[in-house]
Amino acid sequence: MSKSNSLGDYPPVIKKESSTNTIHEYIYKNFKLILVIALVSLVLIAPSLTPFTMVQAQQPKQVTLTAIVAEPKERWDTLFADALSKLREKHPDMTIDIDYRVLPYADTRKQILTAMAGRTPIDLISVDQIWLGEFAEGGFLSDLSNLTQSWNRSSEWFKTNWDGGIYNGKVNGIWAWTDVRGMWYWKDLLNQSGVSPDSLKTWNGYIEAAKKIENSTKDKGVQAMHLVGASHSPDMWYPYLWMLGGEIVKQKSGHTEKGTYWFPTYNSTQGVQALEFLRDQVKAGIKPQINHFWGKEFAEKKFAVMLEGSWLLGHFPGNESKNFDKKVGMIPMFPVPKEGDTSATMMGGWMLSIPETSSNKALSWELLTIMVQPDVLAPMLAKYAYLPTQKPIAEGTYSTQLNSTIPYYKELISMLAIGHSRPSIAEYPQIADNIRQAIDEVYLGAKEPKQALDDAAKKSAEVLGWS
Repeated sequence: MSKSNSLGDYPPVIKKESSTNTIHEYIYKNFKLILVIALVSLVLIAPSLTPFTMVQAQQPKQVTLTAIVAEPKERWDTLFADALSKLREKHPDMTIDIDYRVLPYADTRKQILTAMAGRTPIDLISVDQIWLGEFAEGGFLSDLSNLTQSWNRSSEWFKTNWDGGIYNGKVNGIWAWTDVRGMWYWKDLLNQSGVSPDSLKTWNGYIEAAKKIENSTKDKGVQAMHLVGASHSPDMWYPYLWMLGGEIVKQKSGHTEKGTYWFPTYNSTQGVQALEFLRDQVKAGIKPQINHFWGKEFAEKKFAVMLEGSWLLGHFPGNESKNFDKKVGMIPMFPVPKEGDTSATMMGGWMLSIPETSSNKALSWELLTIMVQPDVLAPMLAKYAYLPTQKPIAEGTYSTQLNSTIPYYKELISMLAIGHSRPSIAEYPQIADNIRQAIDEVYLGAKEPKQALDDAAKKSAEVLGWS
């Protein structure tokens, strides 16, 4: 006898004399019961299946990750090759490739925005720190906050560099490497001009040194000081603003739409004083340079002194870099108003972000984390003279490699402590353009510093939505 329930007889009893048709009839009548038993059995045995057991019947999955990054190409060739090798090791069951486009800096932002606005699937992009707010505000970047929490490496970044990847409380990018601006000078040109390098450290000393050098080199095709008059002139003005305690923007209440929002403060007393120093340089005969070659003009010895980024080192061939410190001096600072003041510098560099349109977000995140592993990233930094955003590379065992490869590495790293970043807000590019126009007006003598900055700040306030 069997115990009966609503699903039929359980357990089923099939008499020996039952025919095949009788069995089929029984199965048909008790289909629901058999299905339940099968499902329960599957649930019970599933935990015993290993991942290998579950996928071994599958064919290798082929994935091609796509990326858009900014020049120079060589650094990405190195980084992607090393990272891809490790990613493939982690996924032996997959065929993984990377298809990346390397664009000139001037084209990168526009191309990325166009692709993301068109919902083009892209898995990884290089983001200039000043673009982050604009990209994030447009909803183009994936929120990496939860991933970074489980990753648990944020404390290994310098605070300014980690915070630079955050917009509205969300992690939208990982700042992979940075650069700082410092003061470079040709030792022989200062010697023959009777100028002590220490005199370059203060505003008055810098201008007086420019006059002496100009008198000594004016018939030799060498200019004394390099003064940026190109489109990024605000970047070379910010350090003077920061060292005086000023800021580009600050939070302010009373915004008609957002309550509390960013408001331009660069036209403060500190901002005016900083711009007056640029004006005084022009009055002393230092000519703003409209064209910029990122240190190449210094390497060609067209200027005796240049405030420039650490990438300047890349313009010196390997054989020259070995004796670099015998020919070229480096002071890890911008000139300060007076002796004893704390200097400042600006940090730039590239972040890695995953677009919202990525169709391989999990794998893209794995690739990103591999690319910023110290053992993968440090060799590339050493090769191309970039500076780390991570403490384990800057201060740990990997620093030995960078110190032996990058001239004045310790001095450059010391500047991270006085480094600042530009605000990661969507309106920043327009604000920077307002400041650039103000600087140009002062260079041309069209306006005094206060008037130029006040006019620029008014336009910036409108950009930020202040009526």
